[in-house]
Amino acid sequence: PHPIQGWTPDFISLLLQKATDDHLIDEVLTVDPAKAIETSKLLARKEGIFTGISGGAAMATALQVAATAPKGSNIVTILADTSERYLSTPLYDSIAADMDEEELAISKSTPNFQLPE
Repeated sequence: PHPIQGWTPDFISLLLQKATDDHLIDEVLTVDPAKAIETSKLLARKEGIFTGISGGAAMATALQVAATAPKGSNIVTILADTSERYLSTPLYDSIAADMDEEELAISKSTPNFQLPE
């Protein structure tokens, strides 16, 4: 499968084709899929923003632009989806499906709020 799910490789929409034909695009940036996943995880960990792999890719390129943009520039990016649809992808491959002993102990620390077994 395409490594950055949410994007279709080589797809050029009518809007993108018109912008290209009208010479409205200044630059095309690419992003490594591993960097997209890393940035998506960083957004979740540091900002509480749960986005998919393509959202991580969008933010990674926005950060790349910000690194060289003149002071005071406004940079906008769109994180078009949430991450729950990516639970079975490499985005979550480092998270075990079952709770470990420490997580089980934490869950049992609230005896009045247990799910029925």
